[in-house]
Amino acid sequence: MSPQPQFRFSDLRHYLPYVLLILVFVGGIWIILTLGSNLNTGTKTVTSAPAAITSLTDGLKENFRNPLSILLLQIIVIIIVANLFGGLFRRLGQPPVMGEMVAGIVMGPSVLGFFFPDVMSFIFPPLSLEPLRLLSQIGVVLFMFVVGMELNVQHVREKGSAAVMISHASIIVPFLLGSGLSLFLYRELAPPETSFSAFALFIGVAMSITAFPVLARILEDRGLTQTALGSIALTCAAVDDVTAWCILALVIAIVNATGVIVSIATVVFTLLFALAMLFFVRTWLDRLVKETPSSTLHSRRLITGILAFVLACALLTETIGIHALFGAFIAGVVMPSSVGFRGFLKDKIETFSSAALLPLFFAFTGLRTQVGLLNDWQSWALCGVIILVAIAGKLGGSMLMSRWTGMSWSQSFAIGALMNTRGLVELVVLNIGYDLGILSGRIFAMMVLMALITTFMTGPLLALVKTQRRATQVAEAV
Repeated sequence: MSPQPQFRFSDLRHYLPYVLLILVFVGGIWIILTLGSNLNTGTKTVTSAPAAITSLTDGLKENFRNPLSILLLQIIVIIIVANLFGGLFRRLGQPPVMGEMVAGIVMGPSVLGFFFPDVMSFIFPPLSLEPLRLLSQIGVVLFMFVVGMELNVQHVREKGSAAVMISHASIIVPFLLGSGLSLFLYRELAPPETSFSAFALFIGVAMSITAFPVLARILEDRGLTQTALGSIALTCAAVDDVTAWCILALVIAIVNATGVIVSIATVVFTLLFALAMLFFVRTWLDRLVKETPSSTLHSRRLITGILAFVLACALLTETIGIHALFGAFIAGVVMPSSVGFRGFLKDKIETFSSAALLPLFFAFTGLRTQVGLLNDWQSWALCGVIILVAIAGKLGGSMLMSRWTGMSWSQSFAIGALMNTRGLVELVVLNIGYDLGILSGRIFAMMVLMALITTFMTGPLLALVKTQRRATQVAEAV
């Protein structure tokens, strides 16, 4: 056993100056306050003990309900609930992002507000939603930057015409079906101030979306990334992503424009921005990274510069009149192609944005989604039609074009199922439509349900293809 330390008088002398300092401080403050009390000109009020306790509790309640406290409470609740649902869906064989999307619906008026309205109004009072929305938009901006970095332009070029044909078929067919469906949806579901052109074009874009990040994670989880099927699916989704976002930028420019000249100017500015980023900024960034020492590349100063660059691009496209997310997406696309550099940026930025900020976006989307607005069988029938048209256009169009390019029926069906994955990117697009006033609350809820269902069915459909393929192999062996 080690010997116990013994107390020595010299130790007390060591702390004596500190004790004297404390005593001088307390005595000095007491003297100052005593002398200063004679300077009071008002009448001194003595508060009773019960009144003091009441005042204390009222003060604590007021502090707990100030805007910052409410926002912090919301972030804590959202992160906890999103992680719980994400873990649950991971066990069910679904991407965790699906659980986070469902968690957003659960925290909104469709579930929490329906069963526990007082709890929802306490956690999400109406006046607190604007700060939550703005903070969630920062998370989506960073998310779209990461999506842009995951897009391998060189990979798209190398895959040839088959991927382009499949991808464009997966956009054209659902776009056409969605726009045609708008003829029947417009009178009942569009906001009064929305023109048919804006409504039809936006529904067409919303039907055409493929969630590239979710698709990539599904392929990675199932070990299909390096297979021929995974390679063609990733390429198709990448081409789909670029094309759909360009069409969406065009639609937003038309919707926001107050006249033909303004609309043309917005489109021209958008094209100039995209061309400058792809042909000039991209080259400059590549040269800058090559000339920068490797020790400096992985530094905090570099992260600060990249974040400022991303936010500046987002600000520029928001000013042009398309949307901040388009600028963040292009900023990700033009990042230097070095795998190590992109991996470093993704690790630093995605970790925080996915864990802390994206769940805020899901929660805010859930607060907007009012499933209770679908309060009759006609509304649910329309919702079912929207889901069927979305599946027929995306899955059917991709599958038939894949078959046309020479793939087997099972491979074509798997491509269609993967391209039918809408996920988080669809929610981003729908929120843009809601903010622009193109979507009403009812059709917003229907489209959110469509996004959830089409994403949820991807895993089971891939499992079905795998089971069918095994059965075919066994039958051929026999």
